[in-house]
Amino acid sequence: MTTPSDDVPALVLEDVCRIHQDGPTTITALDHVNLTVMSGELVAVMGPSGSGKTTLLNIAGTLDAPTSGRVFIAGNDSGYLPPTARATIRRTHVGFVFQDFNLIPTLTVLENVSLPLELGKIPTKEARAQGRAALEDIDQADLADRYPSEISGGQRQRVAIARALVGVRQLILADEPTGALDTTTAESVMQLLRRRVDDGAACVLVTHEPRFAAWADRVVYLRDGKIVDEADNNG
Repeated sequence: MTTPSDDVPALVLEDVCRIHQDGPTTITALDHVNLTVMSGELVAVMGPSGSGKTTLLNIAGTLDAPTSGRVFIAGNDSGYLPPTARATIRRTHVGFVFQDFNLIPTLTVLENVSLPLELGKIPTKEARAQGRAALEDIDQADLADRYPSEISGGQRQRVAIARALVGVRQLILADEPTGALDTTTAESVMQLLRRRVDDGAACVLVTHEPRFAAWADRVVYLRDGKIVDEADNNG
């Protein structure tokens, strides 16, 4: 398994297709998608509901497998990695922000945030220190000892973002990370993502908001599982 470097793309989707069967109906969620994301690049993905945006993120993070095509993370062809190696990449290399947050209800906020590090064999004391620092980055350190059921939806969203950014995450996959947030907090989250990218991470951001897509270096437009357009925000 290779390690990240500046000249190796953080993420490559090569001719990726994802086909589902819904009874007798065949659904093409992704249709020959090609996408390369470099370290230090933020790519926004936009498109109508059902266009394949979340499927793209799930395949990019090896939570789902393509029907055909190849996925490379930091030069590693995920299709040739055993499940344990793919799980290791997810724990140590990829940060996810899910639409439904996916916080574990029986763990405190701090335990949720530091969990990816602890699963990656980082000692608990160090993992918790990094988790607390990630909470401080989003101004939520005072929630450390509370449980997900004791905080608001917007607070849970910010905690999920802290978990995605904790430690050294080289690839951040964010599915509508500002969805449950007020405008001011959403802007601060985008600043945080942009800062992490400017420090060298890669980020794929799914959003329906043009004002948040404007933070990206590139915007990719999906429709019916196909990339139909692309815009360079730096041009």
